[in-house]
Amino acid sequence: MRLKTLEPTTQLTPRQLQLLRMIACFQQNRCYSPTLAEMASELNISRSTVFEHITELRKKDLLSDSPNKARSLKVSSKAQELLSDLADRDLNSYPVEPTGIPLSGSVAAGVPVEAVENAESLSLSSCFGTGGDIFALEVKGDSMIDEDIHEGDYVICRRSSVANNGQLVVAIVDNENATIKRFYKEKNQARLQPANDDYEPIYSDNCRIEAVVIGLVRKL
Repeated sequence: MRLKTLEPTTQLTPRQLQLLRMIACFQQNRCYSPTLAEMASELNISRSTVFEHITELRKKDLLSDSPNKARSLKVSSKAQELLSDLADRDLNSYPVEPTGIPLSGSVAAGVPVEAVENAESLSLSSCFGTGGDIFALEVKGDSMIDEDIHEGDYVICRRSSVANNGQLVVAIVDNENATIKRFYKEKNQARLQPANDDYEPIYSDNCRIEAVVIGLVRKL
């Protein structure tokens, strides 16, 4: 007689599934993982309880991390497959909404041109491409206002561990704090240059590039 194999979700507690989803969301949207304190605060549980659940998720090969490195939790391919399957089930329960805005043509910012209507659509994917390496971040703060990047804007990013001098990047400093700045390599350290005279450059020998910025979205 064949034994029935339990689905992966039956091997997780509801809290473990919440944590797994939260880590995956952070990893996708912010390109780094949440801290124990952030997870505990978000789920209204103690840090020790979070640690116990994280330990169980590691044992189940759903999470991995880099020793002695903060914000390094990553969902495994097994976990990604599980969460993708759950997302597909949720989508099948609801009607699919349009994924783009109708693109009706072009408009002149100089000499007027003939208006020609198109029947296309505009989406972030059509502008910046698709794939797991493309994501967006909401800007907090005003350190890049001279680059016309304001609080509340959304920067479109492409995951990358390297950057050229002068590129706009999302970097993690001292394994903890994420920031958007211009990146410059100087001898044995990196300089993260703001675009606001009220802020000093950040010099660090412990700087990790997480992504390069490739676009900007703003609500008027």
